[in-house]
Amino acid sequence: MNYFEVFSLPSKLALDTASLEKHFYVLSRKLHPDRFASKPVAEQEAALAQSSQLNDAYRTLKDPILRTQYLLKLEGVELEEQSKAATDTARATGTEKKQVVPPELLEEVFELNMQLQEMRAAKQMGEDEPELRRDLMTAKDTFDAKMVETQAELEELWTRWDAAVDSGDAAGKATIRDAMVALLNKRSYLRNLVRDVNEALE
Repeated sequence: MNYFEVFSLPSKLALDTASLEKHFYVLSRKLHPDRFASKPVAEQEAALAQSSQLNDAYRTLKDPILRTQYLLKLEGVELEEQSKAATDTARATGTEKKQVVPPELLEEVFELNMQLQEMRAAKQMGEDEPELRRDLMTAKDTFDAKMVETQAELEELWTRWDAAVDSGDAAGKATIRDAMVALLNKRSYLRNLVRDVNEALE
């Protein structure tokens, strides 16, 4: 059973989270260990496994980003940041896992990396660079705004995905799926940039 099936839901991205929560508590009560205390060990273990899956399904589906990532996984897509191959390579070589820079951010990222290097060097020398600090704050605001834009674009794609599911539009789903992958990778990249700036400003 996939996580959507656990809750008898279609593989869609718009969910009524209040209804999901209610359904979760109903199922949780049915699988409560006390109900299986006098049952054979095999039944107890099966209930425990189901309960564990139920918890994972609820945690994943109630969060719209995790829900999207999970749906893409069901569609056979592994996102760049979750790619096991990339993680294994990074571990084996002792390097940080590299993410591909979204093409539209190349210029800004190059500029930001220069500023971050300058800021780290100034910190090591025990110097404060007010102008550089201002530039980094401006860059952070820009990337925060891009995160908000990305979220809005994602929400629009969720609506389009659900419509494509309803109409059985396989080609439409494929196009939307690819667009969601690109946006989630961009979102992840932006989140990392904001984290790097925050660390440099501390």
